[in-house]
Order: sequence, then structure tokens, then C-alpha cells
Amino acid sequence: MFYFSKSKYCDFKQCPKIPWLKKYRPEEYVVDAATQARFTEGNEVGDLAMGLFGDFIEVTSLRADGSLDLGKMKRLTAQYIAEGREVICEAAFEHNGLYCAVDILKKNDDKYDIFEVKSSTSPDHPVYLLDTAYQRYVLEKCGVKVGKVCLVTVDNSYVFDGTLDLKKLFRITDVTELVGSRLSDVEGDLAAAEKVMRSFNEPPIGISEACNSPYMCPFFDYCTRNLPSPSVFDLYDFGYKKKLALYRRGVVSFEDVLRDGSGIDSEIRRRQVELTLSKEGPYIDREEIAEFLKTLTYPLYFLDFETVQPAVPRYIGTRPYSQIPVQYSLHILEENGTLRHLEFLGRPEEDPRRRLAERLISDIPEGVCVVAYNSAFERGRIRELAEAFPDLKDRLLGIAEHVKDLLDPFRKGYYYDSKMGGSFSIKSVLPAIYPNDPSLDYHSLEGVHNGEEAMTMFLRLPQFQGDARAKAEQDLLRYCELDTFAMVKVHAALIRSVRSS
Repeated sequence: MFYFSKSKYCDFKQCPKIPWLKKYRPEEYVVDAATQARFTEGNEVGDLAMGLFGDFIEVTSLRADGSLDLGKMKRLTAQYIAEGREVICEAAFEHNGLYCAVDILKKNDDKYDIFEVKSSTSPDHPVYLLDTAYQRYVLEKCGVKVGKVCLVTVDNSYVFDGTLDLKKLFRITDVTELVGSRLSDVEGDLAAAEKVMRSFNEPPIGISEACNSPYMCPFFDYCTRNLPSPSVFDLYDFGYKKKLALYRRGVVSFEDVLRDGSGIDSEIRRRQVELTLSKEGPYIDREEIAEFLKTLTYPLYFLDFETVQPAVPRYIGTRPYSQIPVQYSLHILEENGTLRHLEFLGRPEEDPRRRLAERLISDIPEGVCVVAYNSAFERGRIRELAEAFPDLKDRLLGIAEHVKDLLDPFRKGYYYDSKMGGSFSIKSVLPAIYPNDPSLDYHSLEGVHNGEEAMTMFLRLPQFQGDARAKAEQDLLRYCELDTFAMVKVHAALIRSVRSS
């Protein structure tokens, strides 16, 4: 029998190769930390939305091994519909191998309305209509009379006042008419999908717009594995559509890019291509770097924030997806080379912003030079803190006004090494400058290796007790500390580059 789900249907509509690869080449599937965080976030939002219409019955059933018991879920759904239950969550249906679970099924006279919950703040994503059209198709094939079809999304204008109001947190959008216009396509799509999925031959589909729209394909690395490395798709700051246009003209390798000239219409991209091909050492514009360094005055306060962006606001006065600074690291470098380190880590059980802001103005004296990497982020968070706490506003804005950006020499092309791979993130710059220093290796850290993992770990802290919590907190602190120590080392490398002959 042909088995399919709503997620597979949406994958198929993006590219027929995606569900095929998930089935026959699952080891090639790449899920990054940011994607995994979105999955976790979606589960939290979905669980909350179940209570949107008051009392509900949930049919989710698990086997002993933790997997979903789909058979039991389908039986319970049929039972609850027969009993006329008003609100059924995770209602499960199957028709000839076509499976779906409806987030919220709400009785409406002799019909049932479908409510699909998304952690997004916008109902306009094209995939959402595909998702709900598939659900309506399966339910109607199962004999369910479907009334309205609605999307439930997060309203990011909602301000949390201490008591969570689901009616204000969520926005409901009726998409019945839009879904109806797509319904006639579903049967034909499924017939085409069955043909693809029954074949053991990989679909002969090349690189296209679908690799990057509406989502970045998790199999992109697999599908580009035979391209030269680096390829046109590695060009810095060059939109995907432009890269694809060059690829379709046969401009694939960096040699092709250099001959064609179209992809090197900026100095940084030209430098990226030429240095990669020549395998020469880094390009260094000593005069410009020296001018940049003159803007930094000792002592230097290297600052990095870690933030969380909970879809469901936790702290009074915040909105869904507000950037909440929860910790910082601060390395202080004196002109004589003396280096000190200060740090702050809040507790997720309470709003950490006030304590963080107070510590920040205690740790950073007025008028000193603060250094950040991609400083717009740190400035933005400091200004938000100033808005939240008017009595601290002047001191906080004073700090924001004195922030310098260590990214500038790289972003402006004053320093480029081909080992950066066309990326100027500190996690690309650092190993290019210090390739064999284990103390600067993010992979050697325990528990937390990137910002997404830090965000997830902080929000999970209440789940840990005793030594496990202390260990998790230490992992967070060591990760953030490495971010600012990395800046100290990058700054030192810039000084050396100016002094070298």
C-alpha cells in the first residue's frame, strides 16, 4: 500500500525528490540546530493551542517504545466523532494509506471545522494551504463533513501581562475558500507522488528554485555533492537566484566564475574567487585595518549577548518572539595586555532582563570602548533594555553609543582568507586565522556549541536538578565566554597583520 502524510505531501510539492530521499536515503537528511529548535517551538505552541476553545479531548497515544500508536489514535478519533465530542485534538484519519492528524477538530453543527496550528506569526505561507488542503481531502474521503478550514498562528502584537490569554496569543484566519481552490489538485498530486515513491530509482531532478523555496532543502548537500568544491553556490553575498542563473549557464566552478566575470562584480567576491584559486595567503589591507584599529580605545570591553526568543512570551511586557537577553560575556583588555573576564547568566524561572541590565552598567564604565561582532545585534538588545527600564535608560544608551564592530574589517574586505569559505561569521573567521588552536574550537565545548543550542539549553534549565543543572549552566557560560575570547584573539590578529611586513 502507498503510505503518505501531510508533511510528505508538502515535501513533494516543494520537490518530488525530497520524500523519495527521506525514504531511500534518510542518512543524507541534514537537520541543523535552528530547524530542530523550530520543531521544538512548534510542539510547544501546538500543545498550548489545544486549549483555545476550552475543554478538549486529545487522541495522541504512544506505544511502549515512545512511537505513536496510529491505529489506536484512529480508533479513538472515530469513537469521539461518533460520540459528538466538541473539540478533538490530534484527530487521526487514514484513507487508503493517506494519513493525517488534525491539530484541532471542532464540531460545528453536523460538520467539523479544521484548525491547523502554526508557530509562525503569518498565515500567508503557501505551504500552509497545501497542508490544510491535504487534510480536508483525507477527511472528506473518510466521510467527515468538513466545515471551515482555519489557520491558527501566533499574534506577535500580543503583550504578556502575567496571565497568558490564548485568545490574544493566537490569531485565527479562515482559509476555507483558498483551500477549496487547491482541493482539486490534491488527487492528481497524490497519484504522481505514488508513482515516484514506488520507484527504486532516484527522481532525475536537478538543482532548481525548489532547493531554496519555500524552505532550504535538507538534502541540498547531497544533491550538490558532485559539484566542484567550492562552487558557484558558495559565492559570498550573492543571492540564490543569481547563483542558480549562473549554474544554468554552465558557470559552476570558481574557474568558471572567474572566466565569466558575472559573479565577481564586487571586490570581496573577486577576492574570494581569486584567493581560493591561487591558494595564496590572506589578503590584508594594512592601511584600512590600521584606520579601523585607531577607532578602538583602551581598555576594550568585548561584549557578547545570548538571547532567547520564546514563541510563547514568559516575562511581563514581552511579546511572542521578543529577543530576550539572558546572559553575556565580557572580556576586558588593557593596553598592557592584561585580560579580565566578567559574565552574567540569568534564570529562566524569572525575567532576567533587569538584573542583566543592572550588572551590565555596573561592569561597563561610562564612556569606554565596547567591541562586539556584528554590533547591530548588541546595540539593538541594549536599546530594548533601555526602553524596558527608563531609570537605566541614559546609562544603557551610553553603552550602545560606544559599541564598535569587529566585523567591519572583514565585511568591508580589509582582511580575507580563502579558508573563511566566503563567510565572515566569527565561527568561520576564527579557524581561518587560528587553524590549529584547540582552545578556540567550538566543537570541543560540551553541551552548547552554537547560539541555537544555547537558546534551547537556557529554556530547558528548569528541567535539570542539582549537578545536572550546574553542568548545563557551566556549558552555557563557557560557550558565551568563548565568543568574547574569540573576539580578543581576532583583534590580536588584526594588530599583527598591521605590524607584519
